[in-house]
Amino acid sequence: MKSTGIVRKVDELGRIVLPIELRRTLDIAEKDSLEIYVDDDSIILRKYQPACIFCDNARDVIVYKGKNICRECIKALEEAK
Repeated sequence: MKSTGIVRKVDELGRIVLPIELRRTLDIAEKDSLEIYVDDDSIILRKYQPACIFCDNARDVIVYKGKNICRECIKALEEAK
């Protein structure tokens, strides 16, 4: 993990502000969703990307009946018929 040297305080509602430099670098826009992970005593924020329910691939994902499925898995399902 790389330190940015940026320190922010948590407000009374538990919020922190992500500096604009980080948001630009990581392509995080207003209203984007972030996933929250915990690793021992660290909190990790990652920009949310919907992933395939079968293979966890985040590329070429489409929503079918409320489920995220990548094109590769769709192709594999068609071949399995």
